[in-house]
Order: sequence, then structure tokens, then C-alpha cells
Amino acid sequence: MKLRFGRGFTLEELKAAGFNRHEAKNIGICVDHRRRNRSEETYRANIQRLKTYKAKLVVFPRKTKKPKAGDTPIDQATKVPQHKGTLVPIKRVSVKSQHRAITAEEKKGSAYTTLRRARADVKLVGIRKKRAEIKKKDSALAGDAKK
Repeated sequence: MKLRFGRGFTLEELKAAGFNRHEAKNIGICVDHRRRNRSEETYRANIQRLKTYKAKLVVFPRKTKKPKAGDTPIDQATKVPQHKGTLVPIKRVSVKSQHRAITAEEKKGSAYTTLRRARADVKLVGIRKKRAEIKKKDSALAGDAKK
């Protein structure tokens, strides 16, 4: 599946990475309270991206004489180069399929037939169940009539 930048991180991802919602917005992290984590892999990848961002983050103090907790010291803040581009890019992992020989059993079967059977099974499950119940009732009635 194609990975792309979204509208922001979920509240759960921010919490796991050690950010507060308001703090994240103040330092430039987009927050999307509507988004839900549907995949454990992307959840962990986003947490890792946030932790990497936090490690690289340089917060300049507003008051140079009285810096707050969490601000970068002034001597280090003056030496920071300007960063351009994406700070923490999304890593795309390409999964290449392994080549292998086709077995005799695979050659014998038909993918088209297998798919059509699977579709028919899904479509006809209710009808087949109803027919089985009717057949069961008829056999029960026939068994009672013999006795």
C-alpha cells in the first residue's frame, strides 16, 4: 500500500511518543483528533517518527535570560543550522516477491474456477442452509412415517 503524509498524528500516537496535544501544536506537529489507528504497523511507525523528531527538535527559548524547561540551551541554539525539506520522511519499504517454480498441482487447478467457486459459496450460503434445513425436516418426517 502506498504510504503518504496525512493530516496529522492521532492523540494516542502523541501520547505514546511523550507529547501533549497542546505542546505538539505549539512546536509544529499536526494533530488530527478524528483519525483512528487501524493498523498496528503504522501506529508503531508513526510513534517512531515522532520520537525521532523529538530527538532532533531544537526549541528556541523566548526569553534568552530565562529559558523554560525543555528549551535548548542558548549556546547550542545558536549553532543549529537551518533545515530545509522533510525533517522525518516516511520510509517506504519495497516488498519484492520471490520467484519460484509453479508446481504440478498449481498447473492442474484454475485460478478462475477457484475464484468463481469462492464467490458462489459466499453468495449461496443462505440458500444452501435453507435447503439443508428443509432436507433435514423431510428426512425426519419420512423417518416418523416409517415407524
